[in-house]
Amino acid sequence: MNKLFPFLPLAIAALLLAGCAGAPTPAASSARAGLKQTGARLFGPAGRPDLPALHADSPPADFIRYAVLNQPAVAAAYQDWRAAVEAITPAGALPDPQFTFQADIRDTLMSFMPGLMFDLMGSGKRTAMAREAAAGAETARRAYVTAVLRAAAAARQAWVELAYVEAVDRLYATTIHTAEEALDLTNAGYATGRGMATFDRQIELENLVAEHHAHHAGIADRRVAARARFKSALGLTPDDPDPPWPHPDLVATPVPDADELWRRAKLANPDLAQMRAMVEMTVAGVEVARQTGRPNFAVGAMVDLKADPLMFRPTANISLPLWRDKVAAAVAAADARRGAAAARVGAEKLNLAAELAQMLYMVREADRMLAYIDGTALPNFDRSYATLEAGVQSGMAEPAMIARTRLMVLDLRHDRLEWLRRRESAAVDLALLVADVAPAGSPLPADTP
Repeated sequence: MNKLFPFLPLAIAALLLAGCAGAPTPAASSARAGLKQTGARLFGPAGRPDLPALHADSPPADFIRYAVLNQPAVAAAYQDWRAAVEAITPAGALPDPQFTFQADIRDTLMSFMPGLMFDLMGSGKRTAMAREAAAGAETARRAYVTAVLRAAAAARQAWVELAYVEAVDRLYATTIHTAEEALDLTNAGYATGRGMATFDRQIELENLVAEHHAHHAGIADRRVAARARFKSALGLTPDDPDPPWPHPDLVATPVPDADELWRRAKLANPDLAQMRAMVEMTVAGVEVARQTGRPNFAVGAMVDLKADPLMFRPTANISLPLWRDKVAAAVAAADARRGAAAARVGAEKLNLAAELAQMLYMVREADRMLAYIDGTALPNFDRSYATLEAGVQSGMAEPAMIARTRLMVLDLRHDRLEWLRRRESAAVDLALLVADVAPAGSPLPADTP
């Protein structure tokens, strides 16, 4: 028993160290605080998304917030972020102590030597590795922000498509009724021999009615697809009950000018911010690579419980990073990764500028066409009605001409709806580029630009 006494402090120390908790680094504490705050907004007090109640007349923001909170891709990005944050502490911690055992055996047990070994990694290495892990957590945080914004953009795009389908469906019903009215008036004029109706005009209108019926049937299929897209954007599977279908209006949303868009994009574009975070991670990786040229130490002690008197055997190890070419290659590779990440930031800025210009062109083109239709074409048709009505009353024009003019107006309104759909789709893409697509109350980190 007396021989076991010197080993007891080592055994007790090993047991106590097994339950130790190291002091968290400031980077880990700050990252955990941001993670906890965002998680509370994403999952709510009950540990699951606190989804807003949806109704057919709910505003678009409620549907988009529901989509973000219920989207599996957002939850997956959050868990990736959480894993990256939890990796900061192990990266900067000391290696685990090791319980060692050695024995010499011939015919009998000659020596019995348990012990403890501690790896003493330098604080510079541990700090560098913790900084690299913290930069990785920031990259994961930016990926989470991107997932939230893309989920919101997908819901907005689905809303635009659903609004367009509902509007064009109503317009086709009016168009078919007007085309059939024009056909009836043309048939009557042809049968009585009055007016300027011709057989060719009858055939033209019959074809037009049939064509509009075909387009209207296609819109019914497009509504099915639009609702499926909208349901998927809300994070609902085909097996889930349908949500309350909204009655969306397709209206033009304000778009900032080019200079303001570029300022916001440079500051808050999610892809650009994620690449900048990757640059910081590679910068930290260069410092980690440089630390490989420093030796590592390990110390320990063993006790021979069979010896009389007891024999202590201190041990010490030191790594010898003699191969300077290997260290230099590791540093060069890390520096190359840093250079590649920085170059990707520049490339992303170029892509961002091109995308922003393209989306802004599409918005402006649609605005010009909408201004032409609303400011010139439709008012001119309104003025032509007075002339046609006077011509019908005086016998100079046939009633079918009024119906045909209405068809031209309806065709123009179809064009207007299509231009408005294109504009709003481009406007959503612009909002995503400048990270202004998620409504208030979305589960974004508090310091997101």
